[in-house]
Amino acid sequence: MDVLQDYLTRARASGGVFARSVADPPWGLRLPGTIQLAVHAVVQGRAWLWLDDPHAPVELAPGDLALVRGGPDHHLAHEPGATCLSPEQFRATHAGDTRTGGQPASVFLCGAYQFSGDVGRALVAALPPILPLSAAAGDALHDVVDLLSRELADSAPGKQTVLDRLLDVLLVLAIRACLQRSADPPRWYQASADPRLGPALSAMHTDAAHPWTVPELAAVSGLSRATFARSFHKTLGQAPLQYLTDWRMTLARDHLRAGALTIAQIATQTGYGSPYAFAAAFRRHHGHPPGQWRQQAVDRPAIDQPTTADH
Repeated sequence: MDVLQDYLTRARASGGVFARSVADPPWGLRLPGTIQLAVHAVVQGRAWLWLDDPHAPVELAPGDLALVRGGPDHHLAHEPGATCLSPEQFRATHAGDTRTGGQPASVFLCGAYQFSGDVGRALVAALPPILPLSAAAGDALHDVVDLLSRELADSAPGKQTVLDRLLDVLLVLAIRACLQRSADPPRWYQASADPRLGPALSAMHTDAAHPWTVPELAAVSGLSRATFARSFHKTLGQAPLQYLTDWRMTLARDHLRAGALTIAQIATQTGYGSPYAFAAAFRRHHGHPPGQWRQQAVDRPAIDQPTTADH
């Protein structure tokens, strides 16, 4: 099991709204911080991206892209500090813009993603507020951006299916590049790349319901019990079985929130011998029984629900 793949699969990115814009300067676009994860790619011209401070912008050249995590509103414009319009105002203002004129138009792509549950929010939380990525010609990211731009400008049959697949590829490549280049990646990512810990971590993600023991996990990693426990705690900041419990609880919360499984089914999938054992463990972990927690999760906004950014 590829642990990053497990996160991506369980995060279930959806709502990949994407648009290709052509804008003659001056132009500026303001996007709300309620977008959980936005991606911007420049095809032609230049764009400047910033959060609260236009004096600290990120410049994007053709072929560059950036991921922007939800939080404050963010701004994309032809120059730092330009007046930025809402998406509706922007579309109305620049509906007739072309690639010709005194100053070359900017051509850029914007996408918005929503992730499901605590696993998805943990994945987004591992990203910085703004992550600029440069993709040279021949780089996979560059190729995908080029394909997206051409597909968005075309009206061939099956266009939406092609866009959906390309967006999935773009997102995975961008997140992978972020984690690979990060000076402080999440602990689970560091551990998954460690040949001493990766096998045990993969085993827990592959089969969270298995009654793992520390000696068993140590054997999977080819280490002594003491060496494995010490290395695991040093890298992940907690004992192996505590990590396993936290991961099981993360899965349980997502199952509870989705509402598709019964308490008994969730207990089985998360490694508890009975609904009663699961309910007791869940209450110890969260202070509420699972049924009550599920009702509260339904009643409160997703932004207020707990995340597991370190797992």
